[in-house]
Amino acid sequence: MQAKAVSHGAATIVNAIATGEGAAFGVDLWTKAEVKLTNEPGIIKGEILSDPSESTILIEKTVKRVLAYFKLEEVYGAKVKTWSNIPIARGLKSSSAAANAISLATVAALGKTLDDLTIVNLGVDAALDAKVTITGAFDDACASYFGGVVVTDNTKRQIIKRLRAPENLHVLFYTPKEKAYTINTNVNRARALASLVRIAYREALNGNFWTALSLNGLIYSSALGYDPTIAIDALTAGALAAGLCGKGPAVSIVVHEENIDRVKQILEAYEGTIIHARVNNQKAKVLGE
Repeated sequence: MQAKAVSHGAATIVNAIATGEGAAFGVDLWTKAEVKLTNEPGIIKGEILSDPSESTILIEKTVKRVLAYFKLEEVYGAKVKTWSNIPIARGLKSSSAAANAISLATVAALGKTLDDLTIVNLGVDAALDAKVTITGAFDDACASYFGGVVVTDNTKRQIIKRLRAPENLHVLFYTPKEKAYTINTNVNRARALASLVRIAYREALNGNFWTALSLNGLIYSSALGYDPTIAIDALTAGALAAGLCGKGPAVSIVVHEENIDRVKQILEAYEGTIIHARVNNQKAKVLGE
């Protein structure tokens, strides 16, 4: 009655806050979850080993959603541990990766099986319950769960386009020290620029993912009050794409191997942390002992 699972990270191509339509791609950062079922119905104890000061409400809501799906909420409680190399509240999809891993591990601990999109949707519902997302982040959840590139309609929870991401690309994340929680995002300012975001979304639909990423980053930086200079400096240094990730404050930079050192040198001029990742095409999975 216990199981472990892993889901990978993701990065924004088009943020869905303004229009309900989004796009994202998988990266090889990860979150793992261990779920042990107990005979204490209604009691779910969560622990975030990699950031113990953070709220565990998403853990509790995700397990409750899965138990309720199988009508077992009056039968089981759970003890859950998560650990991750994705910084929380920086726009790096930590919530989507956690919800996916917890949902998958809970289903496995119950000895049940579900189709992938049902597992993703249980995590999206839990994220909405926990108020760690505005749109449900269906695009982020799908990129985290399936890997590769996804273009989605978050309102309808439909994957419009899904394909493998080019594996020869590196992803650098510049993360400042401050956190930015989704619940505090100024949605009205973002939605005021919806017509511009739709242009970025059309670029993503047409396969111009990296143009869409940079354009989206400029639009949302302007709307949410972030300085786009870091992204522009990265592009000037040879990055393929650069822009605000999610609702910020992190900036994601897609770069070919030969330009990594030059781009890193530019980023090191700013105060903050640089995380080096690769594109991910691997699906979330249950882990063996």
